[in-house]
Amino acid sequence: MPLSKLAARGNDAFARRGRRKEARPGELLDAALDLFVEKGFAATRSEEVAARAGVSKGTLFLYFPTKEDLFEAVVRENISGRFGEWNEEFDAFEGSTADMVRYCMRMWWERIGATRASGITKLIISEARNFPKLAEFYQQEVIRPGTALVRRILQRGIASGEFRGIDLDYAVYGIVAPMTFLLMMQHSLWACAPQDWPMDPDRYIASQVDHLLHGLCARPQTREGTA
Repeated sequence: MPLSKLAARGNDAFARRGRRKEARPGELLDAALDLFVEKGFAATRSEEVAARAGVSKGTLFLYFPTKEDLFEAVVRENISGRFGEWNEEFDAFEGSTADMVRYCMRMWWERIGATRASGITKLIISEARNFPKLAEFYQQEVIRPGTALVRRILQRGIASGEFRGIDLDYAVYGIVAPMTFLLMMQHSLWACAPQDWPMDPDRYIASQVDHLLHGLCARPQTREGTA
């Protein structure tokens, strides 16, 4: 083979290796997310993550020295790293606060709940007592900014007169708790016996929003989304 062709082939191989090296962190995070959701944190081994990503364990440790570092990177990549974007989105929201609540819950389901990342919540709930540092990390990176965002939404409704005065410290869970239940069902009983749990996520969310905004008591509507 002519030297020029050998050189070209070598350059192509080098380029492929370069592209592969650049892609490795993302591939490792994808593989880790899959395994953490499938097996849990304790049962997932670093060599399994490396093997699924198609790299050596040494390469994994080059990017993520510990399994805890890997888990934290997975959470930041899939959930907590998006709070800045979400806050900006709600800053620009021009509809009513009732519409914002509907949008918040629906978009949360589409962007997190209906994705592989939804399994992270079940992992934390299941393994928090055994890994308190991970639980503390999740509290700081996900729970606190998440409840702060929900609090902002509810505060907006109070300030505009759409919502009555409420205890915001606990009212936030009126939005958070139904979504957590949906996640837990999706990754536990619902996943094991789907025929026995004919729950449609969209209908479930619509029902929860209706109950949240209107309550269960029959009363005349005084304005959109309030009673």
